[in-house]
Amino acid sequence: MSDLHIELIQGLHLKNMIISGANNLENNKNLVNSLNVFPVPDGDTGTNMSLTMNSAVREINKSKDLGVDVIADLAANGSLMGARGNSGVILSQIFRGFAKALKNVKKIDASALADALMEGSNTAYKAVMKPTEGTILTVIRESAEFGIKIAKSSSNATDFLDKVIDKANETLSRTPDMLPILKQAGVVDAGGKGLIFILKGMHQYLVSGSIIQLSEVIEEEVEEAAKPIYEDIVFGYCTEFFIKGKGLEPEEFKKKIVDIGDSIVVVGDENLIKVHVHTNNPGVIIEKALQLGYLSKIKIDNMREQHEELLLSEEDKLENRESKLYGVVAVAMGSGISRIFKDLGADEIIEGGQTMNPSTEDILRSVDKIEAENIIIFPNNSNIILAANQAKSLSEKNIIVASTKSIPQGIGALMALDQDKSPSDNEKKISKAIGEVKTGLITYAVRNSNFDGVDIEEGNFLGIVEGKINAVGEEISEVINKVMDDMVDEDSSLITLYYGSDIEQEEATKLENDMRERYPDCDVEIHYGGQPLYYYILSVE
Repeated sequence: MSDLHIELIQGLHLKNMIISGANNLENNKNLVNSLNVFPVPDGDTGTNMSLTMNSAVREINKSKDLGVDVIADLAANGSLMGARGNSGVILSQIFRGFAKALKNVKKIDASALADALMEGSNTAYKAVMKPTEGTILTVIRESAEFGIKIAKSSSNATDFLDKVIDKANETLSRTPDMLPILKQAGVVDAGGKGLIFILKGMHQYLVSGSIIQLSEVIEEEVEEAAKPIYEDIVFGYCTEFFIKGKGLEPEEFKKKIVDIGDSIVVVGDENLIKVHVHTNNPGVIIEKALQLGYLSKIKIDNMREQHEELLLSEEDKLENRESKLYGVVAVAMGSGISRIFKDLGADEIIEGGQTMNPSTEDILRSVDKIEAENIIIFPNNSNIILAANQAKSLSEKNIIVASTKSIPQGIGALMALDQDKSPSDNEKKISKAIGEVKTGLITYAVRNSNFDGVDIEEGNFLGIVEGKINAVGEEISEVINKVMDDMVDEDSSLITLYYGSDIEQEEATKLENDMRERYPDCDVEIHYGGQPLYYYILSVE
């Protein structure tokens, strides 16, 4: 490995630094995810930051122009559109400020790099209404301030960045002292850690002249994978069925069909196998299955035909759409919850939430599909509000971002929308509706932890009320009862239960009946939500 100590960073250097930083974060995103304050299965800071960086990389790879300011601008624009979650939005703002400071700069020395980091910090702080110390904001600010102090005495950009990273690590180690919630969980700030992985990847390129390589091939992002490219599809029939019998061997059957299809999923045991495969010969697959046992729930769909119908449907929508006073974009997780929002009048549903925050571009894409004088975005998650506001700032349409932090708040707020009222009146109605809803979540712990003096063991059921863990236990019924007792008071009149994809209807119905007996003064409703990871979403109004 060579020891380059690059004194002046040129455009190609900057491009490779950004790619190396993005790859280093991608390789370590699971570690960043594990720093989630709550030991719940939705730690996604590392994923959000990595997807934001990958979007920046895609943009810089499109350009043949290797000017420093061009590369910086492309990285800023790419990260801006690809920003996901609060950490991703803040990261995109750091790149925005970075690019602003490098406007018309041809080569970056230590002083220019210090100025760029400082402007990145300043821009990120301005983007957040109430900046919280002990987060990625503190790490970038203290690192940048330190950089300004040492820039003139630094002989080259490589040594300068090395010292800035040392300062960033020192600041990160102090984040638990700034945020008690980090100390309780025994972790440092995840966003700050993600930023350091980026900076280290950049520095590694300056030291070695080599880009850090990905340890694994990055899977396509959800937004890319979701685009059905049926024109290029090799296997056109989505085929699903169950094999029932005795002495079945799922892996052996999978080997028999691996060469006549793709997207193959074969799971089960010696008595029951579930099969999903895309193939051009569903009959051949079925014949091979019949040799093992009898089949049930056979379902074969022509995906090319479905796509053509979808295109025709979309064309009809485009031709017939008329402008209206209000349009609605809602973020929802789970097929049942998505359907509820649709039934309540949402024009566009963005699949996402706890485990996959939509990007700024995802939100803009949905906004652009709606013809309306005013468009209201219901983020329904505190980690999506910043991206929604960023989309608002980039759009020419009149957008209102409702500050809904949960699915129940979003449903209550959407129900409060009055098509005959003015935007200002509706903002007041929506705000009032949000304040009248309490939200509870039932999930499970993904690691051993201690929170507020309570020992939490991996696999424990967790109850969360208004963003705070309030119940831990080995029995889900006990946890639910504790959550509900904390949420229901003498003013409560309506309890709504949304059960997730891992809960059977019979179990949910039993809970509904229990709630009716436990809280006789409240009306109780139950709906299939279909959300992953969260057994129940509970609402009290």
